[in-house]
Formats: sequence, structure tokens, C-alpha cells
Amino acid sequence: MPDSSAVLPGWHSSTCPHDCPSVCALEVELLAEGRIGKVRGARANDYTAGVVCAKVARYAERQHHPDRLSQPLRRIGPKGGGIEAFAPISWDEALDETANRLKAAAAKYGPETVWPYFYAGTMGLVQRDGIERLRHTMGYSRQYSTFCITLPDAGWKAGAGVKRGVDAREIADSDLVVVWGGNPVSTQVNVMTHIARARKERGAKLVVVDAYRTGTAQQADLALIVRPGTDAALALGVMHVLFAEGFADRSYMAKYTKGAAELEAHVAAKTPEWAAAICGVPAETIREFARLFGRTKRSYMRMGYGFARHRNGASSMHAASSLAAVTGAWAHRGGGAMYGQSGLYKLDKTMIEGLDRLDPSVRVLDQSRIGAVLTGDPADLGSGPPVTALFVQNTNPMNVAPDLAKVKAGFGRDDLFVCVHEQFLTDTARQADIVLPATTFLEHDDLYTASGHTYLQVARKIVEPYAQCRPNHWVLQQLAQRLGATHPGFEMTEWELVDWTLKASGHPGAAELHAKRWHDCAPSFETGHFLDGFGHADGKWHFTADWAAIGPQWADMPSLPDQMGFDAPTPEKPFRLVAAPARSFLNSTFTETPGSQAREGAPAALIHPADLAEIGLADGAEVRLGNARASLRVAAKAFDGLVRGTVVVESIWPNGAYAEGLGINALTAADPGFPAGGAVFHDTAIWVRPA
Repeated sequence: MPDSSAVLPGWHSSTCPHDCPSVCALEVELLAEGRIGKVRGARANDYTAGVVCAKVARYAERQHHPDRLSQPLRRIGPKGGGIEAFAPISWDEALDETANRLKAAAAKYGPETVWPYFYAGTMGLVQRDGIERLRHTMGYSRQYSTFCITLPDAGWKAGAGVKRGVDAREIADSDLVVVWGGNPVSTQVNVMTHIARARKERGAKLVVVDAYRTGTAQQADLALIVRPGTDAALALGVMHVLFAEGFADRSYMAKYTKGAAELEAHVAAKTPEWAAAICGVPAETIREFARLFGRTKRSYMRMGYGFARHRNGASSMHAASSLAAVTGAWAHRGGGAMYGQSGLYKLDKTMIEGLDRLDPSVRVLDQSRIGAVLTGDPADLGSGPPVTALFVQNTNPMNVAPDLAKVKAGFGRDDLFVCVHEQFLTDTARQADIVLPATTFLEHDDLYTASGHTYLQVARKIVEPYAQCRPNHWVLQQLAQRLGATHPGFEMTEWELVDWTLKASGHPGAAELHAKRWHDCAPSFETGHFLDGFGHADGKWHFTADWAAIGPQWADMPSLPDQMGFDAPTPEKPFRLVAAPARSFLNSTFTETPGSQAREGAPAALIHPADLAEIGLADGAEVRLGNARASLRVAAKAFDGLVRGTVVVESIWPNGAYAEGLGINALTAADPGFPAGGAVFHDTAIWVRPA
């Protein structure tokens, strides 16, 4: 790639890298002085359709933020301190020290003592997943990535057998759109574009199922507000009506599903009244939704992630997503369901991730259990050594991981070496011994898939890296040289890795894909709607789930859709906490930008007015939220858009936004969900008291 001096001012194609299913096709304005101006959605891309969220539209705030890290740093003060706790050093000094510390740790305890730790701060495959190549070539501890999709993946695949669904562009052909457990107004704005088109052109109805009245729910024709963790009960009540009132498509189920007769018998007793007592949605509202869904053949279910972030999340996803199979909505254009499309791409990641060097005997550590891992829990470490060295890219576990007090204790160990490669001095970077400044997506090349649509995209560098910032790939190459890690992927440029991966996977090469801007991997109508078979060997949608084939913790899970338990309220902890995404933040990204900070203000707890009155508090009063793990003080905000007993804190705020110095995940548990693990961020029982 020519350097950015050859990139002329004007509009340039790019791809949003942030952890959102939309992975928007972008157009970025490059100004004469090498700065960016406006950012907009690509009009020619029929999924992005010219729309982009306000966060990314203001990306110049982030790209040119005065607090971006600009040079390598070595810690000279206490862990957790600000920029004054660090001193500048050269890149060679930083890389040499990091490599030497990793070598020393491995010499003392073996390579499994080193844990490369990453997640989805960028969704670009080269810059995100290249850390796996270093891991595998060095024999470092492996990572089980469980923050986001483990639970919903398990639930979806239990029914469909493969992670794909009906193309989101078909929403425009729908007569009913059901958004279940997602808030696209805040987290996936493009979905709302397609919904708006269906409403305008077809008179389509919008139904939203969520734990509180979100921005999306406010726009719905019908909103069903459930108690957190009770979505399966609602789904069962709906199924009862579908079968009892003749809306079930028996011919479709006979051909395309497994376990329909057992399901019908099972839900015969799951009346709307039974469901209402559990989920908090009135029985007549459940009937209203069921009848609307049942009589509308072109019903499209956009399944979200939020409602699956409970211990019972996989079973809840299986139950809710099964509705489209009961009515046969899959058979119709604009009908069916979609949770994610990652099963479409079938990319060969051998070169990016170094999969040819993966040793299955190397231990695997659970990302969400980082607190337990770093504090030496034998159940997490297994027979391996303690983790004494962390190399962190693309994530901020000191803010986003559950059980934050334990995470903080782990990072506070004197014998733990931490190197963090980041764009800003995050809560995790504040704990580091060495901090390396990282590029943004506008400053490097990469390859992108999506979960919310069907396009492959590539993006090339538009501006030169800020100050001394360097891409993830370059840093990995430099560390590999110092550590003696050899693999062909370390010898390639970013663009060569993109090209190799695309061609090895049967897709157009990097240059061709860049010239055409994106490549559509959408299957035919028949395949997209599973009319030629679902992903299981028998080609059926499975109402009867084989949980044992998905994960080891399956013994207590119901085969048929049913309501499972969760972190239930008790007299000591009578409330359920949901740490839902804030509209202007994206996990812990954008919390540093003035536009996002101004729009969000400060952390607040949304509490039902009747609950506030019972506690003896007024709107705006300070409250303390707590459980055995921690307690936090926030302002209460009276809000009647949730079921009594629910508390919502829109997040994720930096730890410093709370007086206690730890954020909302200090309250959340690191318990793995069933059957294959997964973080349970919205499954938290708490007490609420006057501050």
C-alpha cells in the first residue's frame, strides 16, 4: 500500500471495525492536512444503506483525541495510576523488555504461564486474531473467548445446527418484525433502517421483547417487557397459543422439524397465565403477540444477544428462536429468523491465526474467568502453572470482565507482568508494566466479516499512524523476532495476509475485493431459509436439543424448550440487575469522546417508581446497589418501563465514573452459563438501599 501521502483528500471507502453486528461499510472524508472529517455510511451498500451510528459519525473526535496514546510507556508509579505513573521509552526498549519478561516467565514456569489475552476491540481479522499466531507458535496458554457469543451461539445452534439465518435485507419484505433481546436503535442502527422501510412500504408491525423499555421498544407497535432471564417462559406461552388456536404450521413442522409432537404436548400446560406469572408480561398481551405472530406468515425474528447473557441464556435462545419453526415463517420471503451470519464465510484462518501450529494439549483458560485465573483458582488453572505474564490486545478486562474486584486483585499481583497494546490509557492499560500505542482502523489494512449481514469487506489505510502508534500485526512481528517465533504469517504484510486468506477460502483476492468494495456471501433463497435443510445431519430444526453435543454442563438442561433457573432474587437480594449497553458507548469504547460523554452524563440506576417508593427514595436520590461481590453508589432514576424488581444501569462506564473505583461489572458474576460457558452479564441478583 502506498503511504497516505498518496491518498488524496476526498471521500474514501472503509469499514467500521467496532464490535457491532453491522460492520458498516463506510465513507470517510480525508481533509487536506491528513486529518479526517465526516464519516458516513456507504450509500451504495444495500445493508448499510448510507446509515451509520452517531458514535462513528463523530469518529474524528476519537481519531484526533488529545489523549490518544502516542508513544511506548514504562510504568514508574503505582498500578492503576494515570499517565503520570508512566515514563516514555523507545519502541525497541518496550519490545525488548516485553520479550525478555515473557522469556523469563516461560523459563521459570513453562510457556503456559504466558497468556495472550484479546477480544473484539477491532473486528478486523488480521489485527484482532493475529495474536493467536503468536500464541500457537510459542505454546502459550490458549483462550476460550466467552464474553459475547458463547451462550447465544449454543442456543441458536441447538435449533438450527449452524450459525446463519435469513438475510437482514429481507426485513424490508416482512409484515412483522420481532426484535427479541436487542436494542438496534442503540446497538445496530441499520436494522432500524430496514424496519422503517418495511413499516412505510408494507405497513409492517414492530414487536420488541426486552427487559426494559429501550429506545427500540419505544418505537414498537407492541413492546413486551419481561423479567430478566424469563424469555423462555414467554416463548412457551406464545407456543401454547400457536398450537391451541391453530396457528402452528403442521405440514411445515412435519417436513422440516424434529420433536414437534413432543413440543406440542409439552406446551399444552404452558398457558399465557402460567407464562405471565413468571415473565411479568400480562397474559392478554402474550395472546395478542402470539396471534399477531401466528397469523402473519412473513414474520422476521431478529434475535439479539442481551437476553442470552444469563445462566439459562442458551435455553432461552433455543426457546425463542423456535417460534419461527412452529409457524413455518421460514418458508416465506421476509420470514424466519436471524441471530448471526458468521457461518456463511468459511474463511481459512490458518495463516492469520497460525492454526497449523495449534497444540491441542496446551491448556485453555476462560476469558470471562480472568479474575479467578489471575488469583490462582486451581479449578481454572488446572494442572498448569500460574499466569505470570499477560500480553493484551483489543480488550479492556479491568472494565469489561465480570467479577471486577477479583480481576483487580489479580492485576495487582507484584509477580504479574502485563503488556497492553492500546489506543487510550484504559483501565487495563493503567495496570500495565509496558503500554504500547496502537493504531485505529484508519491507520492499517484489514479484512472484515459480519454477524449482522452477508458481506465480506476489506479496508486500506487512509491516514498515517498517529505519532508512534503501530498496528497489532507489526507489534506481533516484532515480538516474534525477539521471541524466536517462526511462522510464514509473521513474514507477510497485513495486505498479504488478507490476500492469502481470501484466496485460500475461494473468495476474490484482496485487490479485487477492494476494487469492488465488498463481496456478498449471501446464499440462495432456499439455502438462506433452510428449505434445503437446516444445519443438523438430519436437515431438521431441532425442538429437542442435544445439549450434550454442545457443551459439558448439560445434565440439568431441558431437552425441549423450557424455563431454566438463574440468579434468582432472594429476600436479601430482591432485585435483578441488567447492565445494558448505553447508546453512546460501545462496550468500553467511545467512553473517552466528548460527544459520548455529554450524551450519557453519568451512571444512573433505572428503578420502578413503586420500588423507589417502597425503599423510601425519591427520583434522583443516591442509592447503593450491592451483593456479596461489591457495592456501588449511583443516582436513582424513576423509570416505569420495566417490571418491578428490575434495575437497569446502562453501561459500560469507566471504573473512575464510580466513587468506589470499580465499574458495574464489580457486581456481575464470572459463573459460566450452560452448557458450554459464557459470561452472564445480565444475570445478577442485588439489593438496593439508600446511599
